[in-house]
Amino acid sequence: MPADVALAGVRKSYGDVAAVAGVDVHVADGEFFTLLGPSGSGKTTTLRIIAGFEQPDGGRVLLGGEDITRRPPYARDVNTVFQDYALFPHMTVAENVGYGLKVKGVERKERAQRVDEVLERVRLGGFGRRKPIQLSGGQRQRVALARAIVNRPKVLLLDEPLGALDLKLRQEMQVFLKTLQRELGMTFLYVTHDQEEALTMSDHVAVFNEGRIEQAGTPTEIYERPSTEFVAGFVGTSNILERDGRRFSVRPERIAMNGSGEPGVVVDAVFVGAFTRYLVETERGERLTVVRTNDGSRVEPGTRVGLAWRADDAYEIEPQPPNPPRQEVR
Repeated sequence: MPADVALAGVRKSYGDVAAVAGVDVHVADGEFFTLLGPSGSGKTTTLRIIAGFEQPDGGRVLLGGEDITRRPPYARDVNTVFQDYALFPHMTVAENVGYGLKVKGVERKERAQRVDEVLERVRLGGFGRRKPIQLSGGQRQRVALARAIVNRPKVLLLDEPLGALDLKLRQEMQVFLKTLQRELGMTFLYVTHDQEEALTMSDHVAVFNEGRIEQAGTPTEIYERPSTEFVAGFVGTSNILERDGRRFSVRPERIAMNGSGEPGVVVDAVFVGAFTRYLVETERGERLTVVRTNDGSRVEPGTRVGLAWRADDAYEIEPQPPNPPRQEVR
């Protein structure tokens, strides 16, 4: 069965800067797939190429097995949700949601029915007569989602849609988005620089760096078995160890403290609510981060401890190659 979205060797440069440098992506039907990476890594440019807002210099874009590389945005069965919502302030919620249907010539009665259905779907039933200014940030984001899905596109593209929301609302919207995606059975292609968002919502994640995909896999694979030093450091916190000329990644929560093992001294302890983050300097001169759930006890700085971890928790990684200075491109 062909992928819903597939990229084959896609390249895009701006002058001497390679924003996307030979990207291959395979997104399955009905999947929540996230493009994750720091600013300037090429993830947003990749999404814009899929949407048709940018033309690649090379490679192909396929939708449902059909080559759409040179099609204009309006001829692609995709819709895009942006961070800034892009709602029409003079229109009501219902008019905003139904605008695309009106442009397509959908008859008024059917248009009203579909708008009502999709507003119920995004938990905004009864809000149709309000103006965007009368809504909260989370409600406006759901209106933008409703407007995108009312046309029933094959694929929904989401470009950092939660970036303007505060932390609590962002976390609520993460749950809402994943639930909505499952209910619709629609393919979501999501762009973010937020590791928690990617790990929380995605079926698969592609980690971008310098215009390339460093690693692609399930959230568990990306977090538990990072293949490069960049992935280990960008997706969560990781300790990089060198033993016998080989490099390993060990997550802070996998290290036991006060057990037998490598001796060290606690040099810092940071309380973070449910857990405390310790910085321990070992006799090898390494500084390792260790996370312990708070149970009423605390290890004070200056305390000598032993650090231990299972062999299975030390995952071998490729060394990070030196990168030349690179102009930032999103």
